[in-house]
Amino acid sequence: MGKDEMSTLAPAAQICDVLVIGGGPAGSTISALLAGRGYQVTVLEKAHHPRFHIGESLLPANLPLLRELGVAEEIQRIGMEKWGAEFNSPYHAEKMQTFSFADAWDKSMPMAYQVRRSEFDEILIRNAERKGAKVMEGCRANAVEFLRDNAGVLVHAQHGDDRQETWQARFLVDASGRDTFLGNRLKSKRRNSKHNGSALYAHFRGAQRLGGREEGNISLFWFEHGWFWFIPLADGTTSVGAVVWPYYLKSRSKPVNEFFQETIEMCPALAARLVNAQRTTDVEATGNYSYACDQTHGPNYLLLGDAFAFIDPVFSSGVMLAMQSAFIGAETIDTCLREPQRAARALRDFDRRVRHGGKVFSWYIYHISQPAMRDMFMRSSNVLRAREAVLSVLAGDIFRKTPIWPSLAVFKGIYYLSSLRHARRSWAAWKRRKEDIRV
Repeated sequence: MGKDEMSTLAPAAQICDVLVIGGGPAGSTISALLAGRGYQVTVLEKAHHPRFHIGESLLPANLPLLRELGVAEEIQRIGMEKWGAEFNSPYHAEKMQTFSFADAWDKSMPMAYQVRRSEFDEILIRNAERKGAKVMEGCRANAVEFLRDNAGVLVHAQHGDDRQETWQARFLVDASGRDTFLGNRLKSKRRNSKHNGSALYAHFRGAQRLGGREEGNISLFWFEHGWFWFIPLADGTTSVGAVVWPYYLKSRSKPVNEFFQETIEMCPALAARLVNAQRTTDVEATGNYSYACDQTHGPNYLLLGDAFAFIDPVFSSGVMLAMQSAFIGAETIDTCLREPQRAARALRDFDRRVRHGGKVFSWYIYHISQPAMRDMFMRSSNVLRAREAVLSVLAGDIFRKTPIWPSLAVFKGIYYLSSLRHARRSWAAWKRRKEDIRV
């Protein structure tokens, strides 16, 4: 139903302060925070935990959030230590460049974790339950009505046994991920015109990893049609995925498992790591996934994480941005419900802070396939601490007061000067990318 549709309270509606749609990292995080502040919180999660989800790589900036939630030790037990990122390029003689988080501007966040999302997400949602949130698994929200005078919302949902149930809440949180519950119903979801990508991914056993402390590093491999990720997990499994331009995925004429193997063989450096590996899952494919919604909020609702926008997983920013938006969202809702006279300002601040994360990462994502950017990543220098500042972005340290912004401006200036210096190459690459992202 549309934003302006009105309704009165249904007689059988369940009552809560905050209704959260989605029990992933964003939904579980905000539910735990708000329940911990004394609010009646209900979470509607369409699946049953544990459930498979892609996106296994965390950032160092996740760790303070996990500590604040009280789950840091649980995540440590399931996680693979990740001390940095390795970039592999067939376009450079050096072939490989490693970035260590310890070399970022702030040296206090030197590592992160790789996690099985089924385990990670279950830890977060059980933590929300322990904090007092009511979690309804196997329950899919299918309609929303907005009450008169911003009095709250009615959400209609269906359980796995086909039972229908309705909730009335003072505030609604859309943390539905790529389902974009509100974005679709308010018709505010838009394809990202600046980026477009598709993905193929699966899990493997027996993949060749890096040695020593670098074993848990994420590895990225550029190749003709996009790039690959290689994410080692603690149980010996390795997540491997290809992010490709849509035209390439549409060229598939074979079964997806065979197509993925042929794609891997186009990248000799990755293929060598998988020569003795066995694929343990079917290959999954996702098409044209880059989007954003027009709005992050309304008078009595917020959109968090992927429910608001998703760009590209190249810098493993998804879980961090989802959880960070949940922390910001919890502050916002607390202000709106306790001090209504401050609600408008709090919502504007929420919008600014949530959009900030996407804007920071987007610039690097939009340029990562350009020759000048690949050159800078493969032959990075620390002029005016530019390398440290970029490493801070890769670590997710973009919401605190770390003074990285002048040095990031230096990095961008060097990039544009390098692009001008090789103008013909840059122009050809720009035209190629424009064609690549075309729907």
